[in-house]
Amino acid sequence: MQKRSVAMFVVFATLLGGCIQGIQDSKKITSGQTEAEVTEKIVLKVFHAGSLTEPMKAFKKAFEEKCPNVEVQCEAAGSAATIRKVTELGRTADIVASADYTLIPKMMYPDYANWTVMFAKNQIVLAYTDKSKYANEINSENWYQILRRPDVKFGFSNPNDDPCGYRSQMVLQLAELYYNDSTIYDDLVAKHSNLKFVEENGIYILRMPKSEDINPDTSKLMIRSMEMELIHGIETGEIDYYFIYRSVAQQHNHRFIELPPQIDLSSAEYADIYKKVKVVLANGKGVVGKPIIYGITIPESAEHKEYAEKFIELIVSKEGQRILKELGQPPVVPSVDNVDNLPEDLKEYVKP
Repeated sequence: MQKRSVAMFVVFATLLGGCIQGIQDSKKITSGQTEAEVTEKIVLKVFHAGSLTEPMKAFKKAFEEKCPNVEVQCEAAGSAATIRKVTELGRTADIVASADYTLIPKMMYPDYANWTVMFAKNQIVLAYTDKSKYANEINSENWYQILRRPDVKFGFSNPNDDPCGYRSQMVLQLAELYYNDSTIYDDLVAKHSNLKFVEENGIYILRMPKSEDINPDTSKLMIRSMEMELIHGIETGEIDYYFIYRSVAQQHNHRFIELPPQIDLSSAEYADIYKKVKVVLANGKGVVGKPIIYGITIPESAEHKEYAEKFIELIVSKEGQRILKELGQPPVVPSVDNVDNLPEDLKEYVKP
């Protein structure tokens, strides 16, 4: 019991003093411990949005270099599916990171979390490869006409599971308004699935059926649980195009069409336009169009909250912002929802 108590003290001292230096100092505390006991691995579990896969690999590497006694385990899924692992499946995570920060308060407050840090942004693009049909013809003006062609197949992630999925629907509906063509969504999606926007008092609303009832025409559409699963389809030629975050397209060296900012959900300047579209998920929760902002939190059930705080410190630090920029994902000056509940060590990094 005494040895265990000393080991717990060593871990705490390691965290507060800096992981590497703390481990070095801890060897001086008790001569009765072996080096293996002092540096026993802590497993930090990070559940995150699929589009954060490459940044999380980089954060993991940087954090483990600073904290050799920590093994960071990252697990990707669509953001809604990621959160449901904690709230519905009862799994334990030290960190949850979502591609839509609003999902954290909607799905986790107050029982599973009580604050959210917003740390990065993104935009929706249409990605493809050199082997995609009409790759040398498509551009930012004719992309929806190319997708209309009967021999072209494209994909997006499941809106019920993944923000990139419902954001892709929003982009396609907003395209109707931007290009003054009221049949873009109908021709590309509604005719090939059970998905359909309905105009109600100036707002265009898509009410999602249950995932098993989407019934996509697989000769035209590929729908997967998270956007990262579409990468295999594009690289094997199963699909020609897919809607994805710009950062992911860049990280995988895919070509992409940048869409007008009035529809790509990238700019606060066009927030009033984005609000004209809304997706109601199969669970009844509604999502209104808005600029893309990522969020992160520490669940109430986290086993290693102190290390989780240090990991988030890395993400919102200048080093973390540099990593995001290098991977094509613009960081934002971190802001927070429920600042009063934020751990003290994180408050210096964020604005209310």
